[in-house]
Amino acid sequence: MAKTEKQQAFLDALFNEARGDLYQAKKIAGYASTTPMSSIIGPIADEVTEITRRHIATYGAKAMFSIADVMERPTDLGNKEKLAAAKDFLDRSGLKGADKVEVKAETPLFILPSKEENEQ
Repeated sequence: MAKTEKQQAFLDALFNEARGDLYQAKKIAGYASTTPMSSIIGPIADEVTEITRRHIATYGAKAMFSIADVMERPTDLGNKEKLAAAKDFLDRSGLKGADKVEVKAETPLFILPSKEENEQ
């Protein structure tokens, strides 16, 4: 389905000057204040999702460099927060590290070798 000029203006505003603020983007695009947000987003929801994915991909490199900066300068102030934010961003973008899997059994099972009968 082709987008209207207002829908395109909304998308442009949402991912630029409105910085993700739906209501600010609605205002910038020229929608009436009474226009329900669902009627704006509904027809372009897939495109909003796709543009969001592209933005995440764009900023993934910045998150990776933030982690590298922490490794190079581990004593800098704010590293804990910087590392947490970068890790969370990369996790959400699908670039998370390997998960640690731990297996526990409530009743351990031991397999012993078969008995050999000694007949002497």
